[in-house]
Amino acid sequence: MNRVSLALTTSLLCLSVSAAAQHGHGGMGMGGSMGSNMGHHSSMSHSHSSSTGTHGQRTMDQKLTTNTQLADKISKLTNMPAQQACQGFKNLGQCMAAAHVSQNLGIQFADLKDTMLGLNADGTASTTAKPMSLGKAIQTLDPQVDAKAQIKKAHQQSKQDESAESSTDSDSGL
Repeated sequence: MNRVSLALTTSLLCLSVSAAAQHGHGGMGMGGSMGSNMGHHSSMSHSHSSSTGTHGQRTMDQKLTTNTQLADKISKLTNMPAQQACQGFKNLGQCMAAAHVSQNLGIQFADLKDTMLGLNADGTASTTAKPMSLGKAIQTLDPQVDAKAQIKKAHQQSKQDESAESSTDSDSGL
């Protein structure tokens, strides 16, 4: 193969991977090898999530769909479907930590989530509130609480959930 053909082939492969990543497919097959899903968009489900896929990683919706035990745990902690609970969070670990903090402190999960994501009570983007960290959201909703200690506790609980679920799905993103 000459250099021009090689460069063209490499460019096309990069474009295909980039396009697949933008659609949450990541351009990686089940075995993790490049190209096994190239050109097979019709066989892949189009799961839309607020989390965008990157090379070789699955979206939160995909993780929750395949790991029903983890999804059930999140649903139990938040009193809502796991996909709905995690929508808008940057990753599954952030969602799990917020779910545990909510449960531990008796704060409504929806209130904590809305505060963290800068949303109005109806879930729409706030024009006045800005997104904030879990720690700042805790302090906003319950100023008397030691936010650092609560975050540490929630992360430990999330890690326990991850290790309990690792036999089902080692790719939980926590």
